Amino acid sequence: MVVRTDAEHTEKMKKIQVAQAKKLATKTVEKGLLIVHTGSGKGKTTAALGLVVRAMGHGMKVGVVQFIKGAMSTGEKAIFDAFPDQCEFRPMGEGFTWDTQDRARDTAVAREAWDEVKRMIADPAYDMVLADELNIVLRYDYLPLDEVVAVLTARPEMKHVIVTGRNAPDALIEAADLVTEMTLVKHPFRGGVKAQAGIEF
Repeated sequence: MVVRTDAEHTEKMKKIQVAQAKKLATKTVEKGLLIVHTGSGKGKTTAALGLVVRAMGHGMKVGVVQFIKGAMSTGEKAIFDAFPDQCEFRPMGEGFTWDTQDRARDTAVAREAWDEVKRMIADPAYDMVLADELNIVLRYDYLPLDEVVAVLTARPEMKHVIVTGRNAPDALIEAADLVTEMTLVKHPFRGGVKAQAGIEF
């Protein structure tokens, strides 16, 4: 490890500052982003809900549609329901697919939720739309991938859309502006710890 004096550190930070200013000067585009949170690690919905909070803090209106959650009450719904003018929160799922065990019903429910996402994307009142666990319904072919990608890529120019869930399809990743993969390093569930309020829901 290199140990620098305070003066050397200051000089290094000045050089970095100049380099960063040059980079920032080239970043002039402002547009609505298609954001995908995927991967086997925990934190996809959690990170997306953080973006929802951030957007609301800037006075933006956000629509949230949950494709899987809905069969259970969550802490996030209780919070966002307190801000109905800024966030429409729609948990439209009926639980995990291994619990429902009804493909026809799961497909119909996914279609209803997708119709809500499309409505929010088309409505200029919404600045951001979160399609939570949309990747799960795509994985099980409950919705046509081509249709979903076409709608997401044709969204209004300044509309932000966030999609979460494991196993994001390649076509969605290709269409996205920002993709983050959550990697599982360690999870308490594997050690026998059940899902807990305030952490998982």
